[in-house]
Amino acid sequence: MPKLHVVIGSTRPGRLGLPIGQWAAQAAKEHGGFDVELVDLAEFGLPLLDEPGHPRAGQYAHEHTLKWSASVDEADAFVFVTPEYNSGPPAALLNALSFLYREWLYKPVGFVSYGGVAAGLRSVQVLKEVSTALKMMPIPEAVAIPFVFKFMGEGGFRADEPLEAAATMMLAELLRWSEALEPLRLNPPQAPAGPPVPGAPVPGAPVPRG
Repeated sequence: MPKLHVVIGSTRPGRLGLPIGQWAAQAAKEHGGFDVELVDLAEFGLPLLDEPGHPRAGQYAHEHTLKWSASVDEADAFVFVTPEYNSGPPAALLNALSFLYREWLYKPVGFVSYGGVAAGLRSVQVLKEVSTALKMMPIPEAVAIPFVFKFMGEGGFRADEPLEAAATMMLAELLRWSEALEPLRLNPPQAPAGPPVPGAPVPGAPVPRG
């Protein structure tokens, strides 16, 4: 069963992305085609990109990058849950994408966006361009939540029937693409050779944990 990560893209205190992400993860579990994990960027605490080496080389000097790499690497597909900030995605999500390269390759991605009248769709348009540059496959099917506060209550986020139907369509298409792209994920291109990065672990050495 392919592994799906539902990634909460906002790290702002009080964000609506947390309950919306929880709903999206539950919808994915009920779909039944994926092994689902809810991934909260706020829990990783990634700083502004601070790796001395190019992400293509995969030689990481910092433990926070190694942990983020391990998380992304184990997934076969993604759902990015994103608001719209100034007609674009949250800086935290763009930063998290930029930390890595190989770990994103040939993985499909769907989007759950939320906002006002535009439903966060301008954020999604930017993320589609970025994810395509990382050789991901952004799918057209998506969940766009307009006037998001009308779906919020004491019990968290409550989706209506059209949103539930949109999630079902998105997840079905994600599963198809995940299966279709599996041969490419199993045979990724080799990382380019380059000078060793100071502080990066030696290939094959144990990854520090803590």
